[in-house]
Amino acid sequence: MNNKEILPWQNDIFKKFTRIRHQLPHAILLRGKKGIGKEVFANYLIKSLLCENVSSDSNPCNNCSSCHWFNLGQHPDFRHLMPEQESGVEEDPKNKSKSSKKNQISVNQIRELSDFIELSSHRSEGLKVILISPADSLNVASANALLKMLEEPPGKMVFILISDQPNKLLPTILSRCQQITMPMPAESESLRWLEELNVKNYKALLNYSGGSPLIALSIAESGLSDFNSIVQMLRMGNKLDIFDASALSISLGMESAVSVLQKWTYDLMSCKLAGSVRYHPDFEGDLKKLTFNMNLPLLLQYQRKLIDAKRASSHPLNNELQLENLFLQYVQIF
Repeated sequence: MNNKEILPWQNDIFKKFTRIRHQLPHAILLRGKKGIGKEVFANYLIKSLLCENVSSDSNPCNNCSSCHWFNLGQHPDFRHLMPEQESGVEEDPKNKSKSSKKNQISVNQIRELSDFIELSSHRSEGLKVILISPADSLNVASANALLKMLEEPPGKMVFILISDQPNKLLPTILSRCQQITMPMPAESESLRWLEELNVKNYKALLNYSGGSPLIALSIAESGLSDFNSIVQMLRMGNKLDIFDASALSISLGMESAVSVLQKWTYDLMSCKLAGSVRYHPDFEGDLKKLTFNMNLPLLLQYQRKLIDAKRASSHPLNNELQLENLFLQYVQIF
């Protein structure tokens, strides 16, 4: 089986689902590292479950009305919950720092599912599917509201949750889901996939993304402009312009911006202690120069602060102010 709509390393696990497609649990948690294609797999699986003319090996036909509706994002028996948009706020394309996106799934979004659950299915089989992605973005109220639904699951309803950090989910939610660990592709498989997509510098990008091929692809598709510009600023050490760096970083998103800082400071530490560079081989000379005037205890403290910032990156806080503070602390290391 070689499906074009799922990723090469997902074929084997899809086969396992085909054997239990008529005995699926009411709640499934797809867990695994970020950037390995969990949502790609989930969408293909859901389309297969809703397809009216599914093949003998459970591949969706892509020709029936159900597949057509799903491809258009309009299937009446499917709902996809993700962090909601702020009402009444529009993003100014000239000012990327004013993002309209929230980072949490609200309790109202969960409550609105009640109407969908009570509706009759459009298809005679009666199956309806709800995808929650990322499930990590459920807050306390929305998680508890979802728990009530999982405790009394309606007939022929499947909840599919996706999580990079399942430790953030309520233990009671975890206990009501069949947890599936999604496969991490081998490095050779990821490199081959990126090469087939004609991604430039794919080896360096895969290394920088921590082995996650979809993150590497996303960085490549972004043109690397913001990413490269931030690294160029970091190499300036105590001469870095805090406000320019934070304004540019916010366009990457808080989590991605903190990841850039973590990888750069990892290389600073590695360069200082081991004389080697992992993520930024093209900037090895700049990193070595920075280590001459670097305060090692301050760098260690800063790395711990970055870990805390990464954990809080999904919270609806003032990200630009946070980033300004992080860049200020970075400058103080030198």
